[in-house]
Amino acid sequence: MRVFLIAAAAATAAFAWLLLDNKMAVASAPDNLGRLYLSNPAAVTPPQCYTRTENPAAAASNPCYVCHTDSRAPNFTNDVDLQLVYDFAAPARTNRWHNLFKDRSDYLASVSDREILDYVREDNYRADNGGIPLAEKLAEALPPHWDGNRNGRWDGYVPDAGFNFDGRGFDRDGEGRLTGWRALAYTPFPGTFFPTNGSTDDVLIRLPEIYRNDERGEYSATVYRVNLAIVEALIKRSDIAIDPVDETALGVDLDKNGALATATQVVYDWAPLEKRFMHYVGQARLAQQRGEAPLSGGSYPLGTEFLHSVRYIDVDDGNEVGMAARMKELRYARKVRWVSYFQHRELVADELKEAHDFPDRIEPVVGDIERGVSNRRGWRYSGFIEDRHGALRPQSYEELATCTGCHGAIGANIDGGFAMTRKLDAGNSFQRGWYHWSQKKLAGLPEPARENGEGEYAYYLQRVGNADEYRSNGEVRQRFFTDDGSLKSAMLDRLAEDINVLIMPSPRRALDLNKAYRAIVEEQSYREGRDAVLAPRKNLHREVDEGQQTGVKEIASYF
Repeated sequence: MRVFLIAAAAATAAFAWLLLDNKMAVASAPDNLGRLYLSNPAAVTPPQCYTRTENPAAAASNPCYVCHTDSRAPNFTNDVDLQLVYDFAAPARTNRWHNLFKDRSDYLASVSDREILDYVREDNYRADNGGIPLAEKLAEALPPHWDGNRNGRWDGYVPDAGFNFDGRGFDRDGEGRLTGWRALAYTPFPGTFFPTNGSTDDVLIRLPEIYRNDERGEYSATVYRVNLAIVEALIKRSDIAIDPVDETALGVDLDKNGALATATQVVYDWAPLEKRFMHYVGQARLAQQRGEAPLSGGSYPLGTEFLHSVRYIDVDDGNEVGMAARMKELRYARKVRWVSYFQHRELVADELKEAHDFPDRIEPVVGDIERGVSNRRGWRYSGFIEDRHGALRPQSYEELATCTGCHGAIGANIDGGFAMTRKLDAGNSFQRGWYHWSQKKLAGLPEPARENGEGEYAYYLQRVGNADEYRSNGEVRQRFFTDDGSLKSAMLDRLAEDINVLIMPSPRRALDLNKAYRAIVEEQSYREGRDAVLAPRKNLHREVDEGQQTGVKEIASYF
C-alpha cells in the first residue's frame, strides 16, 4: 500500500497543482492565500514521513508505527507495511520541507528571553473586552486575498469559542452564553505533539443542537452530557462512567440492564448484526428514529465539530512550563457527510486500485481557503495561523493541505481524529476528563497504558530512541537514556507516575523553541515546514528512492 496523499473532493473546480520555482510567489505570501495551487505537490505528506530511521550499528528506529498501524473499523486503511518502506509516489520522493534543514542559531541569539516571553503571553485570539478580533474582521469587508470564491463574504468557520470554561468543561462566550463547545483533557499523541518538541495544544468538541436539546427542543445540560458520553463510548468502544441520571426521563436504557432506572454508566453494546443497538437521548433520539441521526461504533455524529488550538510554551515567574496565551494556529474540523462502514471499505479498495494502476499519481487537494479541504471520509478541515505580525489569519489552500495527511488515510486515526480515544478516563479523572488545561495542568497525570497494560510512552521511547521522530531532542535523550542507549529504569518509574518528566521541556528549551518558531512566522514560510527546529535535522532524508526500505525489521502497533 502506498502513502495515500489524500485530499478531498469539493464542489470547487480547482484541481491542479503547480510546481513553482523560487522566482515565483509562494503559497504563504499575503496576496496568494486564496489561490488554488500547491508549490509542494506532496504537501499532504508530513515531514515526519521522511525520517531517516536507520541507525549505525543499532536497530532501526521505528516512529512510524504510531500513524501507520493495524487500523480499527470503520477505518480499513491498515497500513502497517509503511513501517518497512518509503512508499512514495514519484513527486513525493523529494523532501520539500526545507525549514527543517535551516540553521536558526543566529536568529535565536538575536531574540532576548524577555522579548519572546512578552510575545507568547500576548493573547492574539481574545481582546480585553472578551471579543474575538478575527471574527470581527471576518464579518467586515473581506480582504481580497482571504476571499477564495470572490463573493465578498467569508463562507467558512467563524471563531466563536470563548475559551472560558465552567466546572464541567463547557465554554462560554464573552457575555457568559454557552457556545456548545466543551473541552476534553487527553494525553498527548506520542512524538511531535509532546510539548517538549515545540507546542502546547488543546481540543474542544461540539455536537449539533439536536444532541444538546431535550425532546421538546429545549437545551438540556443533562441531555448534552449524556450524548457526549455516548459519543465517547462509541469512539473508545468501552463503557463510560457518568453522573447518575434518570433513564425513565430520557427513555433510553443507557446501562443495558434491561430496566429504566438510575444509570451511572453508558454501556458500549453496539452489534447491529446481532440486533444490539445503542441510542442517543433527547431530540437526537427522535431524529435517530427518523433516520436523521445515524449512529455506529467508531463514528462521530453527523455535524460534529472540533476546535484545536496550537500554542506557544509559557514559562511563568516560578520557572514552571505550561500553555501560553498566544495561539500559533486555530484548527477547525466538521463532519459534513455520513460515511457507512461499507463506504469506508469501498473507499480503501478504490485507493488500493488507484495506487496499483497509477503508482506515481498524487490525488488532488481540492478545497479552498474558506471551506477548507476534505479527507474523503466525511470531514472538512480549515484553520487560522499567525501572520508575520502575530495576528491570526486564514490558512491558505496549501497550508490546509497538510491537514489531510494525518486526518486522512492512515491506520491510527478513528473517524479522522485522535483526541477522543486519548481522552482521560471518565471514571477517575478530574471533572470526568472534561476540562481545559487552563483549569488543571498536565502535571501529575500518570502515563497512559497500551491495551496490554504496558506504558505507552515507555514503549515509544524504546522503539524510537528519543521523544521525537527525528531523534533530535537532546534534552530527553540525556534525561532518559544512558550513554549506551539503554533506558534509565528510574526515569521510567517517574514517567509512570507523571508524564511531565517526559513531555514538558525545560524553561531554557521552551524559550528557544518559541524563538525558533517565531522565525517561521516572520518569514511566513509555513509551506516549508512548521516544526520549531533548534538545529538542522540530521535524521531526515532530502530524497528517497523508489521502494527504499526503512530498515525496520519488527512491525509494531499503535493500538
